[in-house]
Amino acid sequence: MRLARISKNQQLGIATRTSDGVRAVFGRAELDDFQALIAQGSDGLHKAGEIAAAGELINIDNVNFLPPLPCPSKIICLGLNYADHAAEGGFEPPKFPTLFGRFASSLVGHGAPIVLPKVSSQLDYEGELVAVIGKQARHVTKDQALEHVIAYSVFNDGSIRDYQMRTPQWTAGKNFDNTGAFGPWLVTANELPPGATGLMLETRLNRQIVQRASTSNMIFDVATTVSLLSEFLTLVAGDVLVMGTPSGVGAARTPPLFMKAGDVCEVEIEGVGLLRNPIVAE
Repeated sequence: MRLARISKNQQLGIATRTSDGVRAVFGRAELDDFQALIAQGSDGLHKAGEIAAAGELINIDNVNFLPPLPCPSKIICLGLNYADHAAEGGFEPPKFPTLFGRFASSLVGHGAPIVLPKVSSQLDYEGELVAVIGKQARHVTKDQALEHVIAYSVFNDGSIRDYQMRTPQWTAGKNFDNTGAFGPWLVTANELPPGATGLMLETRLNRQIVQRASTSNMIFDVATTVSLLSEFLTLVAGDVLVMGTPSGVGAARTPPLFMKAGDVCEVEIEGVGLLRNPIVAE
């Protein structure tokens, strides 16, 4: 099952893909909060999908896609999680996940503009897989970890490189407003291989492929990441894990390839979906 948060004429809705197209319902308050639905487990998402599947057929070009989870309690991102990406940046592959946080204020949905800030020209793309936590996880083993993941999605970890590299922690460059594209779909874990492994991830800038790799190439896979994180914090339903990007980022190219106003960036993950965003200047 795949679900999306959408809006039309200032009404919130929920959409799902069916055999005859995309169907949606609007104005159902009990469906507005995906985090609350996720907290109900698979039953909550399944019920929401059934309601949406009985709704109206829609043209997806006539609705706005919203971030699937607008305000997660945690957005935990992994850096350098593909060996080739670590190498292109001059880093050794990490022995423990390189972690940083994003804030919800940086999120935008599918189709919404990613904003090139007026203080920088170094807006970079990073296509990534998202894993969404479905139930509380603390001190879970790797073998248990995937039981705590309910869904997957797509992310573009838009990075302001000059601000990112001003400090070792990367926080500033990863949290500019309207730079973290997320969506459009939440795809339930049962529709994908365990841990969403073996899926092709491709990033395209103005239709040119700039990143292409299998999610099997991650250094720390989803199960390992959930287990390691649960050693020192409690993951809760609706938490978002952004699983890192492969090689090909703009900052590592000669000359550098940064996104500019008028560009369109797409991130597509096999079986999960296509996330497309135009770039605009602040």
